[in-house]
Amino acid sequence: MGGQSAVLAAYLADDPVDKCARVMALAPDDAGPLAGPMPDQPGRPAAPLLIHPAKVPKRKLGSPAGRAALVHAVAHIEFNAINLALDAVLRFAGMPEAYYRDWLSVARDEARHFTMLSGRLAELETAYGDLPAHNGLWEMAEKTAHDPLHRMALVPRVLEARGLDVTPGMIERLLEAGDNETVAHLRVILAEEVRHVDIGSRWFRFLCERRGQEPGDTFHGLLDRYGVTVGRGPLNLPARRRAGFSEQELELIAAG
Repeated sequence: MGGQSAVLAAYLADDPVDKCARVMALAPDDAGPLAGPMPDQPGRPAAPLLIHPAKVPKRKLGSPAGRAALVHAVAHIEFNAINLALDAVLRFAGMPEAYYRDWLSVARDEARHFTMLSGRLAELETAYGDLPAHNGLWEMAEKTAHDPLHRMALVPRVLEARGLDVTPGMIERLLEAGDNETVAHLRVILAEEVRHVDIGSRWFRFLCERRGQEPGDTFHGLLDRYGVTVGRGPLNLPARRRAGFSEQELELIAAG
């Protein structure tokens, strides 16, 4: 099985180990949009239980349970990011071949990240699904399923880019707790997520140019339209610049 059927099979796989294996087996030539209608939902396991973000328990990193909770939360983001990248490949027709190859490469990175974090969870005597999680990342994917420009603006450039801002603080707190093993994984993820967000930036700008829209004003307008805010705390400006944000966009984000 190859081509779109292999990408679709990976998208629909329920078991995380199976999904990651299928993604890692995909070849660049497999990338391309689905000819028929998209499935209602990607494959995902029955656990974790999905709850409102405000109800996800907050735990301190001084205990193994607290560190396991943090790793679980990041693993959940990475699992959703696998489906998001595959969805970007399958859902949006009429894009250049490089677009599909880019997002397939992101899916492979996210599968590798999830596998790394699953291994770290096992070392912390926890498994993916043992703790509750929220579904905010996928909910935004559903809201932007009708338009690739909206998807590129609001998923990689808002929700995933937030990881560029918060991960350095996670690393600092984990170093204080002596958890060098988790820090090593997060440093890999942080470095590679810059490229993922930059891919979103690049295709956002491509779509703006194709439609004759100014990127900065369009980005601002979409933030307002969807009622999206970047979040509290400092921005990782060097990483965001490397990930394709203009100074105009950074000023807009900083202003809240």
